Amino acid sequence: MKPALAVLAATLLTAAVHAQPHHPAKVEVAFNRYYTYAEMEGHFKAIAAAYPDLVELREIGKSREGRSMWVAIVNAPRTGPHTSKPAMWIDGNVHGNEIQSAEVVLYTLWYLTKSYGANADLTKLLDTYSFYLCPSQNPDGREFWFSNVQTSSSSRSNRRPVDDDKDGLLDEDGPDDLDGDGSITQMWKQDPNGRYIRDRNDPRVFIRVADDEKGEWTNLGSEGIDNDGDGRVNEDGPGGDDMNRNWPTDWQPNYVQGGAGLYPFSNPETRAVGRFILDHPNIAAGQSYHNMGGMILRGPGASYRENAYPGGDRAVYDAIAAKGVDLLPYYRYLIIYRDLYTVHGGFVNWLAEGLGIFSFTNEMWHNNMYFQRDIAQPDDKRMWLFRDRLQFGEVFKDYTEYDHPQYGKVLIGGLNKWSSRITPTFLLEEECHRNFAFTMFHADQMPVLSFGRTHVARSGDLWVLTVEVRNDKLMPSRSGWARSRRIGLNDLMICEPGKASIAAAGTLSSWLDTRIDPVRNEPGRIQVEGGVPGRGTLTFRYYLSGSPGDSITLRYIAEKAADIQATVELKESAAP
Repeated sequence: MKPALAVLAATLLTAAVHAQPHHPAKVEVAFNRYYTYAEMEGHFKAIAAAYPDLVELREIGKSREGRSMWVAIVNAPRTGPHTSKPAMWIDGNVHGNEIQSAEVVLYTLWYLTKSYGANADLTKLLDTYSFYLCPSQNPDGREFWFSNVQTSSSSRSNRRPVDDDKDGLLDEDGPDDLDGDGSITQMWKQDPNGRYIRDRNDPRVFIRVADDEKGEWTNLGSEGIDNDGDGRVNEDGPGGDDMNRNWPTDWQPNYVQGGAGLYPFSNPETRAVGRFILDHPNIAAGQSYHNMGGMILRGPGASYRENAYPGGDRAVYDAIAAKGVDLLPYYRYLIIYRDLYTVHGGFVNWLAEGLGIFSFTNEMWHNNMYFQRDIAQPDDKRMWLFRDRLQFGEVFKDYTEYDHPQYGKVLIGGLNKWSSRITPTFLLEEECHRNFAFTMFHADQMPVLSFGRTHVARSGDLWVLTVEVRNDKLMPSRSGWARSRRIGLNDLMICEPGKASIAAAGTLSSWLDTRIDPVRNEPGRIQVEGGVPGRGTLTFRYYLSGSPGDSITLRYIAEKAADIQATVELKESAAP
């Protein structure tokens, strides 16, 4: 190669390296496929083993069927123990069939660890905060989805047997894979009074006729037979309790809301997660991943609780979610009860309303992501184009005749369990990354406190010390909900005067205020019920007796922010 060409090639190679940074991982994980729970477990263990300085893998309990439940504690120990920092809880797979929600938690662990020390922004994030990553709240439901025939919506619950049809038997009449294709599809029967006809151009499609017309086909539901001889088909399938209805906040029994379980925390999985979270009051933010619909959801789950959300808390949610809408194409910011449906005993409602943790649910995957453009309601033609030309027919089983013992000759076939709700594998990594990016922005809004302006002046026989505590992030160090419901501990502003003594102390409404709101008891320990506001300050004033040069130690302690400390000498400051 000529010298000039060699220089040009080297220059282009260097430019490409700078333009496309790549941070190799010690454990390579492919995000163009899905993993069983056992495989997911293996990836978590491998990453924890590869990054022992960043990851502690902790078993927090066992599922109903005995599977280990894991939390990866991700923290940079050089900046302190994980419990000394604000932390974010991140989980997925509350519902067993919502499988990509665990993949994004795995992606979070993989990307954070490989980026520490290589990417400045994520290194700073991990130096400042800690993370608790639980890939699946419902490992039995996930494993059952993979290992058994399903629809895209089955295996949602946990594996506690339930008598759905009230006949005294448990889980005795679920769907059956009659045609042996490995998936539960649909059954259709010819019927001169049916409500459907087959599309003459595409026999895969059944079209509902108008109310005043007669069709030719009747839909018999998911394939299966009457296993218990009661004349009904598929009325008592496997499981279970809805793991997103078993939490204490606004829990309601089964006769109000199906799937609630016997009582809050009645399942070993919710108990294990709940115990870990309650043992870690430093958790300031929460993110739970579900599918589908492209939603960023906040509570409350019921209309009668909306007015209880303090305005300041709502402003924080709105600001974070607005960034999420920018980062996640086709996602919408919604309120659970108003824009989706009523949920009693939901997980993020427990985090937000039971513990004062700023929390979102992301419903991953929106159908417009198929087409990379806004489509109000994709029609069958567009959907079949996608399934045929991008998924190459893998999500559809051709209709075949079957002699059903109850219905006679029927057709069995249709869309299989991979056909909806689940992000297509060729789009999975992008969706994991975008959701990860939103959640890292959410994490980066947890409170970071510092001492701001400090001023010392002489006033007669006393010293007047005025000090400011700042919060540079959106979240207050104590949510409005926590303050109003007296959840957790108040923040504390502590003054340790050393050889000096405190004559009086209190708070100011602003730096320029001349009158304090005095503390009646323990002036060295000011209780701060509301915490330090997001992107705001608090100002404290102390009147001390002491000698010039005496050293005063100031500390601010908060459950959901890292403690801070400063030393001030009793000597007059320059004019403020």
